[in-house]
Amino acid sequence: MRHPTGVANMKAKLSGSRKLLAGLRWASWLALIALGWPVSAQTPAPDPYRPLPYDTGKAGLEQMLRKLGTTARLLHTTAHPDDEDGGMMTLESRGRGATVLLLTLNRGEGGQNKTSSNLSDELGVLRTLELLASDRYYDVEQRFTRVVDYGYSKSAEEAFAKWQGHDVALADMVRVIRTFRPDVLVSRFQGTSRDGHGQHQAAGILSREAFRAAADPNRFPEQIAQGLAPWQPKKLYIDNIRREENPTLSLETSQRDEVLGKSYVEVAFEGLGRQLSQGAGEWRLTPGPRFANYKLVDSVLAAGTAAAREQDYFDGIDTTLPGLAARLGKEESKAAFLRPALIEIESRVTEAKMAAGSDPAKAGQILLRGLQQVRELVRRVERASLSVAAKADLLTHLRTKEEQFDKAAALALGLEFRLEAESTTAMLVPGQSFRLTARVANRGARTIEVKQVKLDLPQRWTAHVSGQRARTVAPGEEARVEFEVKVPEDADITRPYWRRGDPERESVYTVDDAGPVGEPLPPIPVRGKATYELGGLAGSLDAAGRGKSGRPLAVVPAFSVLPEPPAAVVVAGRNGDIEVRVAVRNNREKPADATLRLEVPDGWSAAPAAQAVSLPANGSMTCTFLVSAPERMEGRHEIRAGLEHQGHVYTEGFSIVEREDLGASYFFRPAVQHIRAVEVAVPEGLKIGYVMGAGDDIPGILRQLGLDVTELSPADVSEGDLSRYQTVILGIRAYDVREDVRRANRRLLDYVEKGGTLIVQYNSEWEQFNSGNYMPYPARVGRVRVATEEAPVEILAPEDVLFRYPNQIRARDFEGWVQERGLYFMEQWDERYQPLLASHDPGEPALPGGLLRARYGKGTYIFTGYSFFRQLPAGVPGAVRLFVNLLSAGHEPR
Repeated sequence: MRHPTGVANMKAKLSGSRKLLAGLRWASWLALIALGWPVSAQTPAPDPYRPLPYDTGKAGLEQMLRKLGTTARLLHTTAHPDDEDGGMMTLESRGRGATVLLLTLNRGEGGQNKTSSNLSDELGVLRTLELLASDRYYDVEQRFTRVVDYGYSKSAEEAFAKWQGHDVALADMVRVIRTFRPDVLVSRFQGTSRDGHGQHQAAGILSREAFRAAADPNRFPEQIAQGLAPWQPKKLYIDNIRREENPTLSLETSQRDEVLGKSYVEVAFEGLGRQLSQGAGEWRLTPGPRFANYKLVDSVLAAGTAAAREQDYFDGIDTTLPGLAARLGKEESKAAFLRPALIEIESRVTEAKMAAGSDPAKAGQILLRGLQQVRELVRRVERASLSVAAKADLLTHLRTKEEQFDKAAALALGLEFRLEAESTTAMLVPGQSFRLTARVANRGARTIEVKQVKLDLPQRWTAHVSGQRARTVAPGEEARVEFEVKVPEDADITRPYWRRGDPERESVYTVDDAGPVGEPLPPIPVRGKATYELGGLAGSLDAAGRGKSGRPLAVVPAFSVLPEPPAAVVVAGRNGDIEVRVAVRNNREKPADATLRLEVPDGWSAAPAAQAVSLPANGSMTCTFLVSAPERMEGRHEIRAGLEHQGHVYTEGFSIVEREDLGASYFFRPAVQHIRAVEVAVPEGLKIGYVMGAGDDIPGILRQLGLDVTELSPADVSEGDLSRYQTVILGIRAYDVREDVRRANRRLLDYVEKGGTLIVQYNSEWEQFNSGNYMPYPARVGRVRVATEEAPVEILAPEDVLFRYPNQIRARDFEGWVQERGLYFMEQWDERYQPLLASHDPGEPALPGGLLRARYGKGTYIFTGYSFFRQLPAGVPGAVRLFVNLLSAGHEPR
């Protein structure tokens, strides 16, 4: 998402500029209009390991009672994290009690990162955590498919070509529908060009297909063989509907909910603000009404049951508890017990609502009675002679109600359950034993009896507890149970179950374990359940095992081995050693002596051949090797690291993806450094200053080539002597994210005027950039881009010195680029700028605004939208050569 400067202004621009729409993430803009997000103010970071205030106490109980009063189930589909209509989901889930699931096709791996240089699959893990943090506010479940965000595209056809056709993503969507069994499917996108981004269009197309395919037993029959019953949602809605287009449904998300103390869009905005890598921390909500407009495009309801204008998605669908019996049709006679039992359960909900305001503890006891009735009804339905489909539908709803009754009773009674390990890191290693403390705290008004605390552990794990017995817990007290847990030597590692061997070329994940497909993260290995009684009625509490920091427990390898950086670019044919650094971490709670070795290509050698390392408990170190490569030809090479300890060799490592408001997960990669040898002439004596923007790896790559690069601090930019550097480079999105750069723009232009070379890379906040007038002569950046990495590139001035020194640039230098050509090119510019390259996506006119050069005073000013921040870390030879030429511009030998 990106923020417009005003809703009315944005609408005018959307209707008035077809050129602007070519690169616009259209649905995300509409989300901003619907949710009302145009500019800045960051919400405080919540504790990711504690419930939100909305989900505790009286507010939490009231919302659970809303959920108990309806069987409504809604599935919302999108393409990327940040596409979702958070205001709509918050209204439906928190306001109206529906059970809501968000299905996001991919994890945003191909997007840009406004907070750091982490890209690709590691960015996907970060954005998964960010979206889960948003989901807490929306109060929704989350699922993903196996397809990957490979970067911006302009057509659904490209998306399906990258994703191996329709069926990979469609099968995953159908699986989610058959598992979740929603009444209503709500697509964020239409499946037309109005959606903008090709992956948005694909999400809309797939949603329409999945609506009917999920009910067809001949589609993806392997799922049926695995026990999933076909399922037909009742209605399908699409978004991207303007109010003047007569939407079927217009939901006011700006209405205040007295239980929440805020409007639904305000709560949703707090959640979306967690997606900082998208820049959401800078958005703020403007006053005024907000509406989510949707159109009904498919339905299996009987003719006449759907009105032209509706009040809710579930109009025409009976979402009462007794309505579950009516869904059986003729089969209801096979379960004559069902309707009376459902009516009785519904009366428990009504009684609990009446008691909750004055006596929550009484409401808790009523809810436990309802829980007991639901559990008994589940057992009776399981034994009934109903069809597989009818039984699957009933049990889906009843088991949801069982969970809701359990949660509501715990809220009413003020009960909390925690599992805390003694580990401060929360990282466990195979073979380790650790102590785990279970705590049941009673913060309510009634005395309860804790009957049992039981751990749910993976196979071959063991847990021992001494003297566990029932314990009476009065208000203000807690029950504690100590466990000694043993992790087996062959325990599964808590790693993402999705992976890519070659992220630059693969756009569908390989899934290692079919079990958790679609789940946001790998399962936490240690969970527990506490059962308690009040007045002879039983309830239960669930918790995940955590370390003292609150971070979820995870099993990691005993040692982590990571060459840093994961990729290096070196000059082909140059003599000299390559320095390889390997970070090694001991994740055990005792010291270790081990041996670290490198495996190098044939003909190469490493010095030393091996290194003995002594690692402290939970400690790390970095070892350095010098690798000699006498036959360093242009191409790709690999250096592998291995740490040997007690007969076992460790050949992978991981990083912790963590932020204070998100929690943590782990990103694993093999202990491999990819070496890209590039034939490139590098000028001697060139001093370069690099001003980091949102974060990229370009400075490190330039140093690997032997260039003298200094990263400039804010003080350097605002006060330092820039004349020390022949060339200054602004990192990606520098004007977007650094106020000091915006303030120092005049100093940067003065630097050029006095003879320096300034290279300005792309910025995405195009309105801010244009209004800032940061360039030496008038120019306007747009949202146009060239998304196809194989798109033809024309050298407009082939005899220009920029394409001849120090490297001859030819057409072949634009082969092998990854993800895209470039983004946020200039749309208009003064005649004093010279366009140097032109490129275009298929079927579109040439875009010459991706590389402009101008003389300014004695110096050289260069603007580039070409995506060097992706090409250089990937070691794309031609891009490396061209970037070195840009650095040398204005400093050619005379």
